[in-house]
Amino acid sequence: MSSCSIENQNPNHPSPLHCLKNDLALNHVICTALRRRSLLNNHQQTLACDSPKTIVPKDFTSLISDEILIRILSKLPSKSQRNSNSLVSKQWLSLQGRLVRSVRVLDWDFLISGRMFFRFPNVTHVDLVHGTLVCNSSSSSNYGMLVNHEIGSFRIGPDEYLQDDCVLLPVDEVDFGLKVLASVYPNLIRLVVVNCSEIGLLSVAEECLAMQELVLHQCNDNVLVGIAAFSDLKTLKLVGVVDGFYKSLVSDRGLTILAQGCKRLVKLELQGCEGGYEGIKAVGECCQMLEELTFCDHRMDDGWLSALSYCESLRTLKFVSCKGIDRCCELDEHLGFCPMLERLHLERCQLRDKQTVRALFLVCQTVEEVVFKNCWGLNDAIFFNASLCRRVKLVSIEGCSRLTTQGLETVVLSWKELESLKVISCKNIKDDDVTPMLSVLFSDLKDFKWCPGNSSYLSTRLASSNMGKRGAKFFNKFQI
Repeated sequence: MSSCSIENQNPNHPSPLHCLKNDLALNHVICTALRRRSLLNNHQQTLACDSPKTIVPKDFTSLISDEILIRILSKLPSKSQRNSNSLVSKQWLSLQGRLVRSVRVLDWDFLISGRMFFRFPNVTHVDLVHGTLVCNSSSSSNYGMLVNHEIGSFRIGPDEYLQDDCVLLPVDEVDFGLKVLASVYPNLIRLVVVNCSEIGLLSVAEECLAMQELVLHQCNDNVLVGIAAFSDLKTLKLVGVVDGFYKSLVSDRGLTILAQGCKRLVKLELQGCEGGYEGIKAVGECCQMLEELTFCDHRMDDGWLSALSYCESLRTLKFVSCKGIDRCCELDEHLGFCPMLERLHLERCQLRDKQTVRALFLVCQTVEEVVFKNCWGLNDAIFFNASLCRRVKLVSIEGCSRLTTQGLETVVLSWKELESLKVISCKNIKDDDVTPMLSVLFSDLKDFKWCPGNSSYLSTRLASSNMGKRGAKFFNKFQI
């Protein structure tokens, strides 16, 4: 019998036919399983599409490094858009905090608790004024008077006064905050603070070697001892007295200490500061790089104006909200002048004393730019002293109601190098009083703006804003 017969085969050894049947069954099972799996996936996808719940896609920005994301976020033009991006995720919130360079502290605990350092690690500009304001139980309620000022917005009760010490944090707490701030932000460039002492400023000067700008509210002579440690300081603003808020003394002693310590100052602003000839002289002799000097509501002693001649590098001189310039001026030959001065700005100042204004223009006889804005007492006789400045190229007069067209013409025609003239909101300067000589001068100017009356200035602004044209389409709907 053939060896291939079924009867002679070993019963323990599977036959080829049986193996073939097993392979076919296995293939059938595999195909069936794959078919069921495919149907199941299609069914799940269909349910996912029909379901109201949305599937959150994968965050592909997680594949990008933080350095590249910071570069991308820093290129966004709108600040509001950059702030809204911080709501995307905690990672973007952290990255947005690393981009912030300037912070205004509104809550002092935000600084002391350390949250500020984790939230904004790369800050270079810090304003602590609003955070140092404290409110009592009566002032924190809804009643009382809301006060808005440069130092902040807060409420005071009917039995409180702004000059009370309870309105601001104690000096030792402010000094402690400055010490903590300097230890975490050694690259600090600008700082604004109120009610601190020389100890707090010394701690900042030791740590923040790159400090460039400092603004001190409620400053006095003792605090200026700490300012002398900022040898590389470029911009400084001292606020001694703010009527109704606080009062402190900055005298010749403090200005002398300041001048001997900050010899690289470029800009200096004195608001509500006292002092006199000796203090301004020390600033001019020691701060030889000083280019801009601003006096705001100053309380200088008589005779200080002649000390400005020691500021040999001064280019810009500004007076803001000053009730007077100098009530007791020296003789003309003793005044001197600033040889490098180019700009003189007078804003919201009382210019009623003819002798004082004459002395001012003698000191500023080299200026090329003169600006009068909302100055009281500037009449034709006072304005005539401006003719002492022979190099004037730009003049801007705004809100000076006592000046007339004749007074303007007398001085303007004496300036042979005049290139720009702006006259805004001066009600006594009228178009009908313009002479032919003045009209010829106007035609030769490179920059000319003439809106002496309030009505003409308002109409010009409304015409440029197209305010009257925006409602035309709306009202046309109601025409019958």
